[in-house]
Amino acid sequence: MATINFGGVDETVITRDEFPLSKAQEVLKDEVIAVIGYGVQGPGQALNLRDNGFNVIVGQRKDSPSWEKAISDGWVEGETLFSIEEAVERGTIIANLLSDAGQIAVWPTIKERLKPGKTLYFSHGFGITFHDQTGIVPPKDVDVILVAPKGSGTSLRSLFLSGGGLNSSFAVFQDATGKAYEKAIAMGIGVGSGYLFETDFKKEVYSDLTGERGVLMGALAGIIEAQYEVLRSKGHSPSEAFNETVEELTQSLVPLVGQNGMDWMFSNCSVTAQRGALDWKGKFKEATQPVIEELYESVATGKEAARTIQRGSTPGYRQELEAELKELRESELWQTGAVVRKLRSGKK
Repeated sequence: MATINFGGVDETVITRDEFPLSKAQEVLKDEVIAVIGYGVQGPGQALNLRDNGFNVIVGQRKDSPSWEKAISDGWVEGETLFSIEEAVERGTIIANLLSDAGQIAVWPTIKERLKPGKTLYFSHGFGITFHDQTGIVPPKDVDVILVAPKGSGTSLRSLFLSGGGLNSSFAVFQDATGKAYEKAIAMGIGVGSGYLFETDFKKEVYSDLTGERGVLMGALAGIIEAQYEVLRSKGHSPSEAFNETVEELTQSLVPLVGQNGMDWMFSNCSVTAQRGALDWKGKFKEATQPVIEELYESVATGKEAARTIQRGSTPGYRQELEAELKELRESELWQTGAVVRKLRSGKK
């Protein structure tokens, strides 16, 4: 473990220097890691674990698109690819990477196959934290651990293939064997984490739900729409409004902020941009912080979980979702974006 100072606050993190892959392989050498679900996180984690030399199998519903994807990724039916039921039976570490709704539906199937001493692994604290709504209450004789990569499964895989790593949080909810902590870290290294920082299941899901509804997706989409619509209403063309709102953000500024930080960005732009951004930053913070406070409270009280479960289990939800996405996709803003992306790539 290493103590790192984050903006004046000391925090203990685990890097691949302190806990190398060889140590992770030793910790998990007798384990069969059953990755249940091959949708968002499943492929990236399963493939990284396999490439890192761990004993991995995949459990997925047969004849589904995800089953076919698993086959195309090299998993072999009857050898490394099984039904969910058989994979849980065979596995000693059950990596439950189904969607939150899928975890609720499949929990009885998993629970009855959790023999004493097995490990139940999650990459999201939702099911455990909101157990009064999900019904996911593990038996006391199994380890329950979490590793949550801070990004998509696609990013986890692409960074792994390029020699990098996606940072992950880890947590232990239940230590029945006395080895849960070490297994959690080993799994974190195994899936390709850049570094690991400790949390708990509740903090993981609270920060995750707040983040994706806030800066990562919800707030970002909302503020993009607001600026685009204001520029259009003032007579700017679709191309100009989109480029000043989205294209410059995604193709130039965000990558530079990711590499160097916002302070660097302020230091390396024109005085006009620098002064304006610094002067208006406070106004945006004052306007949005109460909304984020409201959002966090909605997450912490379980309202967001309840809405997610209720909406996700509503008959016809997929059709309603597609209608919402179609409206978004066919809006002038994102139709303009489609054209801009083609032009950027040299296509017409």
